[in-house]
Amino acid sequence: MKRVFSGVQPTGNIHLGNYLGALKQFVELQDDHECIYCIVDMHAITVPQNPKELKEHILDVAALYLAVGVDPKKSIVFVQSDVPGHAELNWILTCNSYTGELSRMTQFKSKSQNKESAPTGLFTYPVLMAADILLYDTDVVPVGNDQKQHIELCRDIATRINNTVKKTFVIPEGRFLKAGARIMALDDPTQKMSKSAANVHSRISLLDEPNKIKKSIMKATTDSEGVVRYDVENKPGISNLMTIYSVLGNMSMEEIEAKYEGKGYGDFKKDLVEITVNALAPIKERYEEIRHSDELIEILKDGAERANAISVKTMARVKKNFGLGL
Repeated sequence: MKRVFSGVQPTGNIHLGNYLGALKQFVELQDDHECIYCIVDMHAITVPQNPKELKEHILDVAALYLAVGVDPKKSIVFVQSDVPGHAELNWILTCNSYTGELSRMTQFKSKSQNKESAPTGLFTYPVLMAADILLYDTDVVPVGNDQKQHIELCRDIATRINNTVKKTFVIPEGRFLKAGARIMALDDPTQKMSKSAANVHSRISLLDEPNKIKKSIMKATTDSEGVVRYDVENKPGISNLMTIYSVLGNMSMEEIEAKYEGKGYGDFKKDLVEITVNALAPIKERYEEIRHSDELIEILKDGAERANAISVKTMARVKKNFGLGL
């Protein structure tokens, strides 16, 4: 079976965009792939974190992995910093990457905009992401479309080392969702849905209460036309809501348009509230069952041991090829 690796940062509650863009893929892939899923806490500290809150967020995300359907019997689930190989390989890859290619990363440009200086980790974290992937001889990386540039950087670094040092790494492929891969902010459909947005109604988080979900959807930006029609360029707000409806309600855009022909946005939004609440209810229920359990801690410990066993073999090969150690 092909090996899959991906991870999510422990920075607050996972929202619908994260779920539809990445986590939904995690669950789909585990039946016919060897899957390794990580909570990437080392990525989180590229910006200042409260240590106590970070620890809680790590467990929050781990519990959500399980709640959305990741099965620890089929997949390895662990915390990134519990496997030393991530940091070790990161340094080797950093020495084989260039400031020019890192400065072209659009996410760094966005996060450092209007700042005189930015943390070095924020600049180099795409290399850590490459280390995360290459450490496990990964074949497939399921991520949101916004990570395409980082996957390409990972492939470029691995190919460069394979060509100049010695064939060392498997060259991974990104797996990107076509429908529902990019969920936009509910209050501004020109921006992607974000955990850090100031307006809490710009997003729907997986653990939101039904009343919060209802309020966020009913307040969502649409347009003055009042026609439920998928047109991203001219009707980005309603098109974004239709994307959510399509994925959670398992309906095509054409079916949605036909269902609401002659009806306004009010009817559409009320139904979308019901679909969203019903889709997220079992996730929230499972999360509450496992979040404070000993089972969660044991799953993460077991996952770290299994992940480390793979990473140690990779690092032995990498060190040998680079002439490191005795």
